[in-house]
Amino acid sequence: MADTIQEAVTLALDDAPERNFRETVDIAINLRDLDLNDPSNRVDESIVLPAGTGQETRIVVFAEGETAVRAAEVADDVLDSDDLEDLGDDDDRAKDLADDTDFFVAEANLMQDIGRYLGTVLGPRGKMPTPLQPDDDIVETVNRMKNTVQLRSRDRRTFHTRVGAEDMGADDISDNIDVIIRRLEADLEKGPLNIDGIYVKTTMGPAKEVPV
Repeated sequence: MADTIQEAVTLALDDAPERNFRETVDIAINLRDLDLNDPSNRVDESIVLPAGTGQETRIVVFAEGETAVRAAEVADDVLDSDDLEDLGDDDDRAKDLADDTDFFVAEANLMQDIGRYLGTVLGPRGKMPTPLQPDDDIVETVNRMKNTVQLRSRDRRTFHTRVGAEDMGADDISDNIDVIIRRLEADLEKGPLNIDGIYVKTTMGPAKEVPV
């Protein structure tokens, strides 16, 4: 499979027109023979890409004390319980934060308050925080999430996810796609039989089919 993935990625990169900005590389996944009105059939996975995302990933941490101090070294922003309460009183600010942030991490003891103050904003966006348990290393957790993408279908048969950037090279992008396909096939009820097609493309370039 790896060779055929790389062929498709190489074609997508070679056929992409020159742009004056750094394009991302995405895949579009088409599903079949699944009732996506049933939430149990939907795809919802966080996947760590072996070669990284090729893009900046914005991560916000809800934490206090020593965890907050350590989080400040690696996260884009660190918010405490007072900030959380303030966000709960400012719906527009909460929505802006949710839209501008790729992933949230929160100390487990703050999750109940996050549900109360921000659940209606973060929940529908699929951005409820990853709970940080007392024994978890916040630096390691944030660094891992910087290389993570969300694979989420919701109720749509076609959905997209980022697999890299145009200057990463076909090898690295192919490795990322291979990991995603393997996870997807393991997640689906009928494995590859539930995949109708996968296509790879740069932001503005033509789509190329990835054989599966």
